[in-house]
Amino acid sequence: MENKIIKVELNGLKQKIHIKGDPEKPILLFIHGGPGVCNRHMCAVYNQDLLEHFMVVGWDQRGTGGSYWGCDHTKLTIDLLCEDASALVDWLCETYHKEKIFAIGGSWGSLLGTKLAYKHPEKLYAFFGFGQFVDGELNEKLSYDFAMEEAKKANDQESIDKLVKIGPPVMGCFKNIYKDMLIEREVMNKYGGYSKKNKPGSYTGGLAKAYIFSGEYRISDILGVLLGNRPVLENMWPEIGACKLEEECTEFTIPYFIFDGCLDKNTPADLVEDYYARIKAPHKELIWYKESGHNPLLDEPELFKANLIDRCNKVLEGKL
Repeated sequence: MENKIIKVELNGLKQKIHIKGDPEKPILLFIHGGPGVCNRHMCAVYNQDLLEHFMVVGWDQRGTGGSYWGCDHTKLTIDLLCEDASALVDWLCETYHKEKIFAIGGSWGSLLGTKLAYKHPEKLYAFFGFGQFVDGELNEKLSYDFAMEEAKKANDQESIDKLVKIGPPVMGCFKNIYKDMLIEREVMNKYGGYSKKNKPGSYTGGLAKAYIFSGEYRISDILGVLLGNRPVLENMWPEIGACKLEEECTEFTIPYFIFDGCLDKNTPADLVEDYYARIKAPHKELIWYKESGHNPLLDEPELFKANLIDRCNKVLEGKL
């Protein structure tokens, strides 16, 4: 059994990963969201039942967490992080003598994972996205509109004033990319746009508790998130806001799955079906989680993991 947190060099920068589980089992790589919001705890601490079926790998992406140190944030691009992901898959396959791995990504991670599946399909058995990103411009417009509409319904003048002050996003970006987005997300979260079932006290509160209390992160990792989250987001979001997967990535040569929460207003579920209809793949599947918001692995974990394990087994058996 492996259980080690190490740094591996990916395209010139040492980046932190946590490898946990039986090397004889298929590898499942978690691709975190944000960008800049590492979540190794999701696979290494909170969902350890997955170890019965996979060796799981959590990864702090370039510029944040344990991969903050030495990063030039001004050079961050979607393509660079995609090539980091590709290099990590190569390292895992070479180290553990695998031909391919499975990858799963949430939110921004669903964009990065989709790009990986599109550009380097030979390295993956299949890709699973949740909190599925589709279109950066429409994503932010719909999320902002939801927050404003809910605040008005509740006669929440304080939230209305905050949203009016920051103004609606333009081409997926608020005037002050980081601060204004955080304000919008807090209002969106207040009205259940992130999760109605497990609504955290604040948009960032649940993550803060995980960083401090999960035992997964060293002080240097937490400091890397605090220092890295904002520059990662500010340098990458203009490109992400302009990204439209429905125009850029629609044809795949591997199975492509979307596990999405019906109630998601963070990366709005309203956009998913149109994108899914455009996808061409040897097998594709859209599974809706009726009680879930942005993260069905949090809201409906048992059903989510059962579906994930079932689909991975069927891919390995050649049934999909």
